[in-house]
Amino acid sequence: MELEKIPTVPTAEELLDRSFRRAAARMREKRGSTQRGGSRKGSSRKGSSHANEEFIRAVGASLHDRLVRIISSFPEFDALPPFYRNLAEALCGIEKIRMSLGALGWAAKHSRRLGSQLGREARKAGDSPAIRKRAVARLASMIHQVDGDLRFLNVVRNQLRELPELSDEFTVVVAGYPNVGKSSFIRLVSTAEPEVASYPFTTRGIFIGHRAIGRDRVQFVDTPGLLDRDPEERNPIERQALSALMHAAHVVLFILDPSEECGYPLESQRRLLAAVQGMVGVPVIVAVNKADRRREEGFLNMSSTTGEGVDAVLEAVLRTRAARPTAR
Repeated sequence: MELEKIPTVPTAEELLDRSFRRAAARMREKRGSTQRGGSRKGSSRKGSSHANEEFIRAVGASLHDRLVRIISSFPEFDALPPFYRNLAEALCGIEKIRMSLGALGWAAKHSRRLGSQLGREARKAGDSPAIRKRAVARLASMIHQVDGDLRFLNVVRNQLRELPELSDEFTVVVAGYPNVGKSSFIRLVSTAEPEVASYPFTTRGIFIGHRAIGRDRVQFVDTPGLLDRDPEERNPIERQALSALMHAAHVVLFILDPSEECGYPLESQRRLLAAVQGMVGVPVIVAVNKADRRREEGFLNMSSTTGEGVDAVLEAVLRTRAARPTAR
């Protein structure tokens, strides 16, 4: 996946250190080439001033090239599939990412320009170590201005690389309030290994598992718990669940907990169910979990603890596969 290829983003100090070492290596290579070519040896005021100029220009060019590589390693977010674009927005904020990439673009442009300007000044100033020191300090100061952007983009890089890879297969998205048994169901019917615990918001991101059906596979997506509240009040964890519901599902399995051991009243769970049914354009299968504690007439009842009814729920979900084999 494209997001997995984003390299580590260096800090300002790391970026400067690499650029200085690259510039120094280029200078050594050039001196070695000049000596092999039989040029006059020895140092002169003119030669030292030219060396200062070349080093400063090389540092500026190296900073420019490295910054441009960082910028180009990030995807064009408008071109991402909606599922990944919405996850990136929920986790990091796409506009904030663009602003940081823009700051790096500014630094890249000015590092080359400043390197050329300072190089010319060094040539005119003659043999002066102080000239090189001042030039390096000015370039370093400019790069330190975007250190916060570099650090933020490395956090973004780490989060984007951890996003699950959604394959082009029939996809079941499991949704509901926190702690109603979504992850337990997923563990029973697929290869996913989400964390399961008896407290809400255990699932902090999207988990994906698969189940072989003959020669085909079905993809199960375990989502973080949703709460019945206005969209603008939902946190990044909940927005990940919404992205999966809106852009990944061929069918939604919505799980209710009538025992209310999840910590939320059944009335609130039903309101969330109605909201989900209104927002997705795919079938919504409703299952009642924790049937070993309380059952609900008119629904598919199951217990992810005892395994009772799990096969019947799975069969009901998979029946929709024949009716919607490819649509998402």
